[in-house]
Amino acid sequence: MRTSIATVSLSGSLTEKLTAASRAGFDGVEIFENDLLASPLTPEEIRTRCADLGLTVDLYQPMRDIEAVPAEAFVRNLRRARHKFELMRRLGADTVLVCSSVHPLAVDDDALAAHHLRQLAELAQESGIRVAYEALAWGRHVNTYTHAWRIVEAADHPALGTCLDSFHILSRGSDPKGIRDIPGEKIFFLQLADAPLLAMDVLQWSRHYRCFPGQGGFDVAGLVRDVLHTGYDGPLSLEVFNDVFRQADAGPTAVDAHRSLLVLQEQIGVATPPAPVVPTGVAFAELLTPDAEPVAAVLGALGFTRTARHRTKPVDLWQQGAARVLVNTSGAARRDGTGLAAIGLESPDPAAAARRAEALLAPVLPRRRATGDAPLDAVAAPDGTELFFCATDRPELPNWRADFADIVDAAHEPPAAGIDRIDHLALTQPWHHYDEATLFHRSVLGLHAHQSVDVADPYGLMRSRAVTNPDGSVRIALGVGAAPTDDTAHAQHIALATDDVVAAARRFRKAGGRLLPIPANYYDDLAARHEFADGELETYRALGILYDRDAHGEFRHCYTLTVGRVFFELVQRDGYRGYDAPNAPVRLAAQHIARAVTGG
Repeated sequence: MRTSIATVSLSGSLTEKLTAASRAGFDGVEIFENDLLASPLTPEEIRTRCADLGLTVDLYQPMRDIEAVPAEAFVRNLRRARHKFELMRRLGADTVLVCSSVHPLAVDDDALAAHHLRQLAELAQESGIRVAYEALAWGRHVNTYTHAWRIVEAADHPALGTCLDSFHILSRGSDPKGIRDIPGEKIFFLQLADAPLLAMDVLQWSRHYRCFPGQGGFDVAGLVRDVLHTGYDGPLSLEVFNDVFRQADAGPTAVDAHRSLLVLQEQIGVATPPAPVVPTGVAFAELLTPDAEPVAAVLGALGFTRTARHRTKPVDLWQQGAARVLVNTSGAARRDGTGLAAIGLESPDPAAAARRAEALLAPVLPRRRATGDAPLDAVAAPDGTELFFCATDRPELPNWRADFADIVDAAHEPPAAGIDRIDHLALTQPWHHYDEATLFHRSVLGLHAHQSVDVADPYGLMRSRAVTNPDGSVRIALGVGAAPTDDTAHAQHIALATDDVVAAARRFRKAGGRLLPIPANYYDDLAARHEFADGELETYRALGILYDRDAHGEFRHCYTLTVGRVFFELVQRDGYRGYDAPNAPVRLAAQHIARAVTGG
């Protein structure tokens, strides 16, 4: 299906918005009136610019407070409409959006509303314009799509139809099944937006919290199926008001927007991109660092052994059980030092996973490969983390492990600490990429997105959302701070699974490792909430181990101090399915204290 996006959904000047929409693959745009008014380009120049970019102007919006108003106000409305229709002719737009009135003098009179809209449609038809009437969820008298359709039907004019907006319909809890009773040729336009499920004033909800389909809690796909059942053949168009998107770079936002429509079309069965290839495990986590020694010291204390070195690059492989960490000193690290730069994901079909990613607009990363290096496919996640599709120890497929030469490192052969795999990874997202990251991991990788949770930090509120594969062998926690300046305030981490966190913590400390100190007050509260065996709580207190339980089991874990932006977590998961969100505020506060003490 054709795709379109309202310019109000993107940041920047009108020219920047049009360029971003075109590069992202959209077929058309809705031009928001404020964007045109603020542009130095004439309507003719905008029309030419759109044509040069391969974009059609699908809608001009909005006209407001037109119908069911006093006679003198309606006369002024028709005068304004004549000017706007001439403007649209110059712009090359043939459909105008008319929102249901919120005018304080508007009257509750459907017959008058239909009469006024018919007169407007008569005037529009003379200019070759169609009028799409939309019910605003906060309209003074008309605030449901069924009411708007009754008025359009009563007006009975060929140049008058309705515009359906998923936000206005679903935010009010209206049943979209009634859409099937509207003739498809009378649905002049379809606008789409998702939103998180919030209990708040619908106008504020609309103006600040809309998001792209698949990023919120609405059944947008179900609504679109109802619309297509009518025979509607217009574009799928996005109209999203969102404070974050309006501040973010228009290019990535437009790509994310178009990806959401590609996934939506897949859901409703009108497009068939390559099927998702769900990863089956974590092959490795790769750290990029300007100095390998601090990282090596922590890994050694954790019981990892340096087992191999890349044949052509300064990358070392540290391993314990199936947990593998690559330490890369080849590139420029972030200004704040060591960071998690890449994740290797085990894939049943790496080539198919890469094709899926490319079809959904994930940037495929070029790789510098020496002769003989394994041809690994990699894409970039929204936060810049590189994702490699891997097939470890499968002779029939290229194996990244073959790029490494085995070594015997007598200086780094600590006793194993009982770590057998990577339990989960936590990635801090840029403030404006949180929703995009959720959609990316869900659609491109086929992971399941869990509910978002809020976590109290001493200096604000963090949000976190886990994405997982069905058996939990891939778990990624996506976190974001409360403000644009918060991007570097919170570290990434690698959680390592063990069957005995107490023994692992003791071995780590004995080897010279430093665990994050946890305040004594936490353990006093823990004693009040749970019963423990004799001496158990004292052991947790001495080692800085945190504890939680849910309906499925228990969770014990502790943290190393942070190196650059990265720290490690030792995790003992006995049936527990969460990530210990209740204890996260204690951990975050302890990390702030540790940074203040150590200066890192």
